[in-house]
Amino acid sequence: MTPFIDHQQIMTRRSLFGKAAMGLGGLALGSMFKNEAMALPPDPHAPILPHYAPKAKRVIYLFQNGAPSHVDLFDHKPMLKKWHGKQIPDSVAKGKRFSTMSKADTPRPVLSEISNFKQHGKSGAWVSDFMPRTAEIADDLCFVKSLHTESVNHAPAITYLLTGGEMAGRPSMGSWLSYGLGSESENIPSFVVMTSRDKEASCGQIFYDYYWGSGFLPTKYQGVKFRGNGDPVLYISNPDGLPRDVRRGMLDDLARLNEKKLQEVGDPEISTRISQYEMAYRMQSSVPELTDFSDEPQHILDMYGPDVKRQGSYAYNCLMARRLIEKGSRFVQLMHAGWDQHNNLNHQLKIQCNDTDAASAALVKDLKQRGLLEDTLVIWGGEFGRTPFLQGKIEDTKRWGRDHHPYTFTKWMAGGGVKPGISYGQSDEFGFNAVKDKVHVHDFQATIMHLLGIDHEKFTFRHQGRQFRLTDVHGHVVKDILA
Repeated sequence: MTPFIDHQQIMTRRSLFGKAAMGLGGLALGSMFKNEAMALPPDPHAPILPHYAPKAKRVIYLFQNGAPSHVDLFDHKPMLKKWHGKQIPDSVAKGKRFSTMSKADTPRPVLSEISNFKQHGKSGAWVSDFMPRTAEIADDLCFVKSLHTESVNHAPAITYLLTGGEMAGRPSMGSWLSYGLGSESENIPSFVVMTSRDKEASCGQIFYDYYWGSGFLPTKYQGVKFRGNGDPVLYISNPDGLPRDVRRGMLDDLARLNEKKLQEVGDPEISTRISQYEMAYRMQSSVPELTDFSDEPQHILDMYGPDVKRQGSYAYNCLMARRLIEKGSRFVQLMHAGWDQHNNLNHQLKIQCNDTDAASAALVKDLKQRGLLEDTLVIWGGEFGRTPFLQGKIEDTKRWGRDHHPYTFTKWMAGGGVKPGISYGQSDEFGFNAVKDKVHVHDFQATIMHLLGIDHEKFTFRHQGRQFRLTDVHGHVVKDILA
């Protein structure tokens, strides 16, 4: 079967003229919308969304690649200190699956927390002294301490969290939302991705494009990646000697050629090509303004930290995230690598926290003082946690580390309809298994969709003969954390 030929065979005269009118008419209508605050419509084939009044209109996902150690940062477990150096009980760990770096016959001595914990704010949230700025906003945060997932390796676990499946090929969360909810701006991409890594390049985490891919959705819904150096987006600048009005004429002619081809073959990717050429043209003016921090007060820049003006740094990306959602981006996905501490936990964890703590907290504070936190959902966390037991030898303190741990881990959320100042869920006394109010990855995804006014069971896309959704065939909304 050839879809394009099949499309031609079923194309009627009426549908041909209808598609042609919608194509050029849509471009003409789009050029009339000059007000950035006016939300652009979603895909006409998408379900009518939202299903109900949303609490959040947009999402900033501060994804920490490599998996931060929950037992050293947010999940305080005094039992680890009591059992330090002793083999973790079989009643806790026997039969559990780990990465190949922790074989079944490998000793598993319990490793005490390498940081000090204190309670903070009126909520009394336990936060490590490695995260002093996050501790300051504890009463604005909802800590979910009973998350659990399926995979024990990074790429499948990240893919699972962001797309609902462990194998690449499904749409990412940002793509689903762009497809269903449309854009709030015609000049800024609805879904933007930025990446950063620790200065020491201490781990080899790779950012795969499918972490922000559109899967089987049209590719215009995939994330637009802003680069960490040079022009944030390639090929939006005019070549030397090419006036803007000439570029405009070229795009108009190209659009007419693409529209003709679209009518002939019905390939939705041609429609994507048209829309992306237009977006690139509009971004010629919007992106330089977006990346110009000269209008930011000095106290705001100071709050994000000394790296805020270094393009490609985590701090820079956090401030960019705030500016992007102000301009109308629907989903901003920051991905920061460096948390994969298998044998450098004793020194690298604190460095990683120093690089990210201030900027993460500053983003929440900044959104709050601007009145944006109420309808912006901020999420912080990785793909899983780290083992409460040591990977390595207890006497080799310089090479202490923790392995991958899917059985319980912690994320925090802020704004966007989430209850502030609470800790939800609980792990056992070793921080090994989620034991109370467990939250599976699909539950977490369903809750995010719910906050955006979407019923995750009804928001589907038909592909290869079945209806797909972000949460696959699972997931329940965690209602106890909703404000």
